[in-house]
Amino acid sequence: MAHAQAPRITVGVDTHLDVHVAHAGDQLGRRVDTVQVPTTPTGYHDLLAWARGLGEPVAWGVEGTGSYGAALVTAPAELREQLRGLSAAALVRTAAALAPGPIAGPLAAAMLALRTLAARHQALSAEISSLTTELDRLTAKAAPQLVALFGVGQDSAGALLVAAGDNPDRLRSDACFSMLCGASPIQASSGKTTATGSCREPRQVDRC
Repeated sequence: MAHAQAPRITVGVDTHLDVHVAHAGDQLGRRVDTVQVPTTPTGYHDLLAWARGLGEPVAWGVEGTGSYGAALVTAPAELREQLRGLSAAALVRTAAALAPGPIAGPLAAAMLALRTLAARHQALSAEISSLTTELDRLTAKAAPQLVALFGVGQDSAGALLVAAGDNPDRLRSDACFSMLCGASPIQASSGKTTATGSCREPRQVDRC
């Protein structure tokens, strides 16, 4: 008598910070089971055991392998536990201080990758801070009344100043400003019907 063949199982994992939710289906597309596991080494072990208990796992789909799902496919357990529960700022500081040593295995390779990413994050954050300070100074000097308005920060003020150019006096009214933004109402006619539309020519100021 022929033995029944084990179902071919496909697993999809919806990842989160503290728990992962996995859904399993068979080769006919039928839902088989759903499970929720904690994001711990024990949870990952239970997830694998659960999938194997349903049949033959042939494919896994993991959401967010660059964020919450990364631990399922990359970093060794000891490194994940070292970084678990840290705030974003503490995570960057800790990762930047990792000492991988000779790259002779997955743990050292993961530590090197994290340290490199953390160093890049710190460098970009310092660059953003420096440029934001400079943009604050320049916009406040060029248009103090503009940046004094509620809701107008250095980014919006800078974009508006660039769009206005060297001749801001041409913005004599709301109508002139709407034309600059590409939102000035204009008439459009088909020959039978006349309607009012907007001038939607792309404008830099639209991004404010």
